[in-house]
Formats: sequence, structure tokens, C-alpha cells
Amino acid sequence: MHPHLHTKDNKGCEEVMAILDECHARGFLYKAVGMCNGAKNNVNMCLRAERLERTAKNREAAKVERAKLKSKFQEIDANS
Repeated sequence: MHPHLHTKDNKGCEEVMAILDECHARGFLYKAVGMCNGAKNNVNMCLRAERLERTAKNREAAKVERAKLKSKFQEIDANS
């Protein structure tokens, strides 16, 4: 199972998502016998890479915010 495909966070995966959509358009039987599994795996790997990149950026931003908050609390403690 994968997340929603067409969101602002998944712009880097549009090409592999289009390939998966083309594969699914070939019909139910084509999907049912596993002919789209390779394309689906490529989509999953692309989405995973996008998610890992996004979480790394979020983690770095959180570290910066935590450092700011910690320094403010230290300043408050020093002035108390």
C-alpha cells in the first residue's frame, strides 16, 4: 500500500507514477497476474526516497528549533 500519489510532496516521482498509471490502464487482468509489480515497486522506492529526504529536512529543522528553545530557557534560568 502506498500513500496518495499526486500530492505536492511527490513531484519527483511523477515519471514513475505515470508508468504505473499506464500499466494499470492496460486492464484488470494485466494487474491481477502481477505485470505491474515492477512499476509499483519503483513507485514505492521513489516515494520512500522522497519521504526519507523530507524527514531528514524536518529533523534538521527540529534540531535548530530545539537549540533555540534550549538557549532561551538557559537565558531565562540565568536571569532568574
